[in-house]
Amino acid sequence: MASKTKTVYFCSSCGHESPKWLGKCPGCGEWNTFVEERVAAKTPKERRRGGLVASTRPIPLSKIESLDEPRIALPSKELNRVLGGGLVAGSLTLIGGEPGIGKSTLLLQNILSIRNKTILYVSGEESATQLKLRADRLGKVSDNTFILCETSLEHIFTQIENVEPQILVIDSIQTIASQDIESAAGSISQVRECAASLLRYAKESGVPVILVGHINKDGAIAGPKVLEHIVDTVLQFEGDRQYLYRIIRAIKNRFGSTNEIGIYEMVERGLKEVSNPSEMLLSENRDEEMSGITIGVTTEGVRPFLVEIQALVSTAAYGTPQRSVTGFDQRRLNMLLAVLEKRARFRLGQKDVFLNVAGGLKIQDPAMDLAVTAAIMSSNFDVSIPRTTAFIGEVGLSGEIRTVTRVDQRVAEAAKLGFTRIFVPRGNLKGVKTDGGIDIVEVGKVEECFRRLFE
Repeated sequence: MASKTKTVYFCSSCGHESPKWLGKCPGCGEWNTFVEERVAAKTPKERRRGGLVASTRPIPLSKIESLDEPRIALPSKELNRVLGGGLVAGSLTLIGGEPGIGKSTLLLQNILSIRNKTILYVSGEESATQLKLRADRLGKVSDNTFILCETSLEHIFTQIENVEPQILVIDSIQTIASQDIESAAGSISQVRECAASLLRYAKESGVPVILVGHINKDGAIAGPKVLEHIVDTVLQFEGDRQYLYRIIRAIKNRFGSTNEIGIYEMVERGLKEVSNPSEMLLSENRDEEMSGITIGVTTEGVRPFLVEIQALVSTAAYGTPQRSVTGFDQRRLNMLLAVLEKRARFRLGQKDVFLNVAGGLKIQDPAMDLAVTAAIMSSNFDVSIPRTTAFIGEVGLSGEIRTVTRVDQRVAEAAKLGFTRIFVPRGNLKGVKTDGGIDIVEVGKVEECFRRLFE
């Protein structure tokens, strides 16, 4: 007898199930997140839950052995850093990113370089011929990597029993469907069920599983939000396709820090690691110094690097002045302009201000405030700032330069790259030893910084 189907509504944010459409989800409180799906109606026998496993017993915390999680080191040092040292046995990792950003290329060139592990690469989007062409372009051939072009979850587990892989890659989770669910592949119920099945397999077998996920127009990983709660690690692979650089960062990591990033450069033969991001983010040597350009020192996790800030200030040609920003927070720029207007007595209300972070990066570090304000005033006065001068500091609403974290590492990075002068918040380096022969200028107010800078 064929199973009957019924119409239910799922919340795309938390996966809450409802027999009718609701404006507000009672599970997570989000509005307009319910989507309609058709699922198979379960019989009373199927609804019955099994009892507890006999071997499962509560264990006192004091008797649990604390062992280091064994990790599988990947060939990419940048990816290892973001993961926290490599893949943990039995972990479930999700990598999300825009179409064409290089997710499959990143995974393929890493797994093809692993020689001592049996790897099963399941592709639901590309054929085996397409993957072979990509491997040839990467210049890597591996006899221990098996390619499976399949979208049925049951058939995938059948091949897993035959191959017995030590690493499993699913590209992508939105293309996999289970026969137990009536809805189409990519629906909330399918993604949730397939991810849960792969999680059980990873925990029972100890095989690390890597999932590739699509993202929606808002930049979040497509599918239910519960997918991000199921997995152990969520990595975001981002970058502008107009630029050659890609950044991978951890949004969630149960086995490491979420403050690390890895930087890659897209070249003809795949993704190349960028070992020194500061040199990448600084523009080439210019023949003459130009106004409106400053260098700030930011950090991602424990990794400091230098970023070039470009500003252009001009008289408003039309009545309303423009405020255009690329790579920086628009509201924070408005706040900094208000501070310059009120505290430093600079008239910028009738000026157009354009701000750009070179290299396509998006900066959220408040320590870049001083570099931004210096670039704006340099362009406003049309006075260039020496290319060997760097800036560190957060600007407060009263015009004070506030202290920042990891200032010693920032100063050391600037000194290593040949900078001779750096502006830092007053008292930020108290008790910290800095070597490198760089001239450290401590400032406490915005106007003091400009006075020392343009004296």
